[in-house]
Amino acid sequence: MTNTDNDRRPKYQRIADSLREAIQSGEYGPGDRLPGENDLMAEHGVARMTVRQALSVLKDEGVAEARKGAGVFVRAFRPLRRRGIQRLAQEQWGGGRSIWSADVENRTLVVDRVRVSEEAAPERISVVLDLAEGDSVCVRRRRFVLDDKPVLLATSYLPASVVAGSAITQEDTGPGGTYARLAELGYKPVHFREEIRSRMPSKDEAKQLSISAGTPVILICRTAFADEGRPVEINEMTLDAASYILEYDFDA
Repeated sequence: MTNTDNDRRPKYQRIADSLREAIQSGEYGPGDRLPGENDLMAEHGVARMTVRQALSVLKDEGVAEARKGAGVFVRAFRPLRRRGIQRLAQEQWGGGRSIWSADVENRTLVVDRVRVSEEAAPERISVVLDLAEGDSVCVRRRRFVLDDKPVLLATSYLPASVVAGSAITQEDTGPGGTYARLAELGYKPVHFREEIRSRMPSKDEAKQLSISAGTPVILICRTAFADEGRPVEINEMTLDAASYILEYDFDA
C-alpha cells in the first residue's frame, strides 16, 4: 500500500486496506491471528481508537473475526457458493437430491431448529399464494448450519389445503425435499422467481446466525409456481452475507 501525503483516505481505512491486502496475498491465512492493537499502533504511529476502527472494518466485512481474550483472526470459514439456477433444476429434487447438494459439495450441512405448524396466512403471503380469506398455510421454519457455522434462516409457506397429510407437514420431508413431495401431490414446480434484497440483521437474526454487529444479511424471497402459474410455495430466506457468494450462470 502506498502511504503518502497525497493519500486522502482516513488513517484507519489505510490500515484496514493494508491488512486486507496482506490477507489476500496469503501473508495471513485462514485462522491466522492478525497483529495486535499495540503492534499496529507502533507500526502506523496512530492511536488505539484508530486501530480499533481499522479492525472493525475487517470484522464488518466478514474478513476477520474477534475471539474473546485472544485477538482478531482471519476468518477461516470458506464462503458458500450458492448456484442460484442449478440448485433449482428438476433433475436435482426430482432425482431425490436436496437442492443444497448443488452448493455444499462434500461439506457438512446440518438443518436444525425445524418447526412445522399450520397457521393463519399473513396478508402478504395470502396475496401471493392467491388464498381465500381465512385460508391457512403450512409454515416450515428451519436453520441451516454449514461446517458448524449458521449460514441461513428459512421460512416456507405452503397452502395447507395442498399439503395436508403429506410429508411436507413433517419435520423430515424425505428425498428431494418439499419440491419432490409437491410433484407427488400433482403440484410439480415448473417455474421459480427469486427477489433479492439486503439490510442489517435484527437482534434475533444476528443471534441465530452468530454474526457480529455490522454484518449485513441477504434476503431472498423465492416463489415456486406449478402449472398454469399457480403459486405453491413462498420461501423467505435470511443469509449471512459474509458466508455467501451468489452465483447465477445462464446462457445469453
